[in-house]
Amino acid sequence: MSSKRVVVTGLGVTSPVGGDVPSTWDALVNGRSGVRPLTQDWAETLPVRIAGTAAVDPSEVLERVKARRWDRSTQLAMVAATEAWTDAGLDQSTDLDGDRVGVAFASGIGGVTTLLANYDALLEKGPRRVSPLAVPMLMPNAPAASVSLAFGARAFASTPVSACASGNEAISLALDQIRLGRADVVVAGGTEAAIHPLNIAAFANMMALSKNDGDPTTVSRPWDTARDGFVLGEGSGALVLESEEHALARGARIYAVVMGAGVTADSHDIAQPDPEGRGGTRAIARALSEGEVDPADVKHVNAHATSTPLGDIAEGLMLHATLGAHASDVVVTSTKSMTGHLLGGAGALEAVATVLALHHRVSPPTINLDDQDPAVDLDIATKARDLPMGDIVALNNSFGFGGANVAVAFGSA
Repeated sequence: MSSKRVVVTGLGVTSPVGGDVPSTWDALVNGRSGVRPLTQDWAETLPVRIAGTAAVDPSEVLERVKARRWDRSTQLAMVAATEAWTDAGLDQSTDLDGDRVGVAFASGIGGVTTLLANYDALLEKGPRRVSPLAVPMLMPNAPAASVSLAFGARAFASTPVSACASGNEAISLALDQIRLGRADVVVAGGTEAAIHPLNIAAFANMMALSKNDGDPTTVSRPWDTARDGFVLGEGSGALVLESEEHALARGARIYAVVMGAGVTADSHDIAQPDPEGRGGTRAIARALSEGEVDPADVKHVNAHATSTPLGDIAEGLMLHATLGAHASDVVVTSTKSMTGHLLGGAGALEAVATVLALHHRVSPPTINLDDQDPAVDLDIATKARDLPMGDIVALNNSFGFGGANVAVAFGSA
């Protein structure tokens, strides 16, 4: 693997708590939840009637004609990717070589709303009413392809699909491609738009979603003794990764350095995490090793922490196994307490939050943590917490169904 340094030069987001990076970051730092009641008629009979719907509908931001040709997951991806591209100053570049620009954009489920809507049309109105655009809209790589087309990215357009680890895996892929010399710039991210009655019923029936019928803003409660499952969210996060050499040559602002990444599999169960967290431990250890990171330098973790009983405990074990005595010096947070769980978009949104935590030297809080599970021995921020100055490292963890584990280590710029 090349020793080429890779940096983050652009950020983009659309999420349950904000339609762009500034509004999302403000909400996260101030502990505002984006979980709200579902008001659609189809939600009335569901066992769960709340979700983290996007704060700003993507159709309000995108050109109407283009938006109609994209599944909602692609719409969200385009909003985030466009913001990241502009934030990196690449919209002003006149000599950017498209052959050296790549896209790694993930999705856990893909265009599921397009798939199901067209299946309904087939059953109710016949085959002639199925949209001729259905396949290019529903395919999981549609977001990556659309971002590639928008920015003339010709190096590659890839779509990691590893359930809830997908967005973070896209960042790992982008890091590898730049280090291998296959691209100078990569737009990396993840997206998901799976708030649909079928998905909600399926997750609820497998006991993955919380069925708490209290105040929606209090339902997502990672590490709390009253946690009973995650809240489904939607949105997208995007980062522009770039070789440091390329970024410096064009005078780009650098938010953070991508130190290293670790990708592993549990080979334990299709849905349940390894209770001892062995696969996730190896992923974190690989990220630290690849980045030559001393555990003492890790000062912040944006945890996967979805608010499920087993997963939250396993992640605590992983951090103690990899950071050792330094685990008590790390400020840990779960932004899912505010956004809900974006599935394939989660890792990317949380990577943006991790980079911003380093950039602004502040950790967003974990809200709704009223009674911390004694099995989780971590320093969890329940209010925004300042991070130390100097050279520090932050981890972004993601774990998915099928036993997928991804950890990415970011260093301060």
